[in-house]
Amino acid sequence: MNASIIDPLQGDFPEVIEEYLEHGFMKCIAFNRRGTLLAAGCSDGSCVIWDFETRVITKELRDSECVAAITSVCWSKYGHRILVSAANKSLTLWDVVKGEKITRTVLQQTPLQARLHPGSSTPSLCLACPLSSPPMVVDLITGNMNVLPVVADLGNGVALPSKNKQSDVPPPPFTPTAACFNKYGDLVYVGNSKGEILIIDHKSNQVRSLVPVSGGAVIKNIVFSRNGQYLLTNSNDRTIRIYENLLPLKNELVALCDLDKTIDEPAGVEKLKLVGSKCLSLFREFQDSITKMHWKAPCFSGDGEWVIGGSASKGEHKIYIWDRAGHLVKILEGPKEALIDLAWHPVHPIIVSVSLVGWVYIWAKDYTENWSAFAPDFKELEENEEYVEREDEFDLIPETEKVKGSDVNEDDEVDIVAVDKDAFSDSDMSQEELRFLPAIPCPDVPEQQDKCVLSSSKLIDGNNSGSPLSEEAGQNGQAVNHSSSPLEDDTGGTHVKRKRKPSEKGLELQAEKVRKPLKSSSRSSKVKSKSTIDQEMSNGVYGDDVSDE
Repeated sequence: MNASIIDPLQGDFPEVIEEYLEHGFMKCIAFNRRGTLLAAGCSDGSCVIWDFETRVITKELRDSECVAAITSVCWSKYGHRILVSAANKSLTLWDVVKGEKITRTVLQQTPLQARLHPGSSTPSLCLACPLSSPPMVVDLITGNMNVLPVVADLGNGVALPSKNKQSDVPPPPFTPTAACFNKYGDLVYVGNSKGEILIIDHKSNQVRSLVPVSGGAVIKNIVFSRNGQYLLTNSNDRTIRIYENLLPLKNELVALCDLDKTIDEPAGVEKLKLVGSKCLSLFREFQDSITKMHWKAPCFSGDGEWVIGGSASKGEHKIYIWDRAGHLVKILEGPKEALIDLAWHPVHPIIVSVSLVGWVYIWAKDYTENWSAFAPDFKELEENEEYVEREDEFDLIPETEKVKGSDVNEDDEVDIVAVDKDAFSDSDMSQEELRFLPAIPCPDVPEQQDKCVLSSSKLIDGNNSGSPLSEEAGQNGQAVNHSSSPLEDDTGGTHVKRKRKPSEKGLELQAEKVRKPLKSSSRSSKVKSKSTIDQEMSNGVYGDDVSDE
């Protein structure tokens, strides 16, 4: 919708459930770059792709080697590939158009989340966050895995993950670690269990900076806005925090290295914190001060102006919407079903949520029609205003037009081709982006055709076979004159008749009928000529009736 005609007094966020999608048991969702396709991972190991414009399934990706539940789905930058992570520890890369599996990699732990590298049109690198091990960058083609550091305790900023040695003491339980790429994929932001945000160069496996989070609670989710200017974290202290990215959007790694060179003292972790303070700045905090609830799947809107978070409480389907200034503007209440995943449409004010029963609910804005302004130049008034007319307002030739000069901009060309830049657009936007998938028409149900053929054959058999009522009419002498039917005169008749010689008894009955016509016969039958009777006899009408007896 054109932003210039939207009522500025109404918030541009969803309000009601518009529709729901049902297919199997869906567990996670993801939009493509333009929001025209919606991918959903199911509990049976399949991934279905919905055409979001028509709300129909256009593709189903199913791997015979995977029957476990899907944990996450991720589109590539231009939508030609989809990465699917499953509970059987597998990562599968699919070709969307062909519906073919490109490659499959098996990890040592179950990946809770997997994200493709955002800087490539045909990515082969992905960031996986396993259940009980640190995040890792996986090369899906070669199978190489680079485990990322989750702490920065060493003085040089490098902290390799600890390897469990042979010991009688069992290692402490590992808390799942959240991680995400930045906008162009040259850095990885990791939120660890100590309440710290680590900015890591995944190529050199080195921690470049560290940002401590107030409270020191475990970070459960970390995600960037689509434009890369804001970073969202969801911590175990029931608080959603928004950080402003102070680094340039492009070449963040180069800018971060230059920033590190300008700081000589202090060294070690303190230096990483000092560099981190110049990378991220706390912008807002969101929490429910009354219920103190945990949040599920928080994320930004497509334009980054809104922040949403689902209630993690069991038995309720609530979505909280804040503006970026920190004000709670709306609470969406759905059915009595727990919420497990959320996604905001990249372009339109639409939210898609997944419930515990496997249904996908589509939340949209409830637009109200306003018919008060009938002409484009009319303006709706909040209250009555006294209007003072001009002196020459109703003159045939107003004085203002006489002295009106030529418009300075009247010769300027009006641009009707250029459109406003959308939130998903980039300067490196490619024309090869996948927007839609061809729809396969559903064939007609063959059972309905069989029923129609069967009913037609029964109708033909009923017309050919003599019913008890027709036999009784034949016995009473009420024979139908088939040869005089207009349809048979034109087409030669649709039924095949048997011609047989009339029997002697039939001739006697026919002669008696000619001498004594039936009272029930019509006036036209009384004046029937002998030639017509002979023709009827030759067609075997009466002969058939008598001989069939």
